[in-house]
Amino acid sequence: MQRIDLTQPKWDQSTFSGRLKHFFWVTDPRSCIVSSQQLYDAKHLIEKYKNHQEPPGTTSEQVWYARKLYESAFHPDSGELQNFCGRMSFQVPGGMLITGFMLQFYRTVPAVVFWQWVNQSFNALVNYTNRNAKSEVSSAQLGVAYVSATTSALVTALGLKSFLEKRAGSLLQRYVPFAAVAAANCINIPLMRQSELIKGIVVYDENGNAVTESRLAAAKGITQVVISRIVMAAPGMTLLPLVMEKLESYSWMQRIKFLHAPFQIFACGAILTFMTPAACALFPQRCSLDVSTLERFEPEQYEKLRKINADGSITKVYFNKGL
Repeated sequence: MQRIDLTQPKWDQSTFSGRLKHFFWVTDPRSCIVSSQQLYDAKHLIEKYKNHQEPPGTTSEQVWYARKLYESAFHPDSGELQNFCGRMSFQVPGGMLITGFMLQFYRTVPAVVFWQWVNQSFNALVNYTNRNAKSEVSSAQLGVAYVSATTSALVTALGLKSFLEKRAGSLLQRYVPFAAVAAANCINIPLMRQSELIKGIVVYDENGNAVTESRLAAAKGITQVVISRIVMAAPGMTLLPLVMEKLESYSWMQRIKFLHAPFQIFACGAILTFMTPAACALFPQRCSLDVSTLERFEPEQYEKLRKINADGSITKVYFNKGL
């Protein structure tokens, strides 16, 4: 059996289709029900395989499945087991529940406040879990990010709700949760990863050797993550209000109001099953930055790079953008 090169991805990550296949693989919700012991067993198998010490009779299918579990549950920078709710494999079950309830319970202020708080708590956990782990974040910074994002979501949601109640129909009011989520994402993610913007993140040459740090690389990665998160939420939170507004005009739908929330939850799940990997695949996970851009905007960091790049062979630097 030809050995698997575990330093390379299973699919070509330079193409959208390759990244889409990869993230369907990594975000598979079925990985959520795998025990911690099985996850550590998968990690140990991967480590043994890299050192040519795997148990006799190990098949390529077992190695690929172990890698799937490893990439779905362990952080790519630190190698540590991620918390359960912060893993991308939990994004579909966690996201469908919260999004479905936000879309269903948007009419009263207490419901808006509660579900926006739940959503931002979940987002903060996901953002922290999938940050660039090379950058340390203090408890104070985490607290500021969490409070700021939650406040922005509530201000946006309650402000729009109050404004639209007097000036617009019920359909536009259904879009309040999406506006709040988009606004909070633009605040939550940068603040949760503010140390990267302040200190910069380590960037590497194409062989994985650390060459310098860059704040610009951090800004590029965070911007792409913000865009991906908004794109992930957009289809479910923009299409379902239209569907529900139409369905609720029928008398038979009005007689089964107790099924409205479950319907929206499962509809969100169906959409997120595709949109989670699609949004994650919008940009390469191994992000790059031209050295010429570094020279123009971060001359001090460029000088560090130039000392080990006298021949100009390094034209791009690479980094993990996070998720």
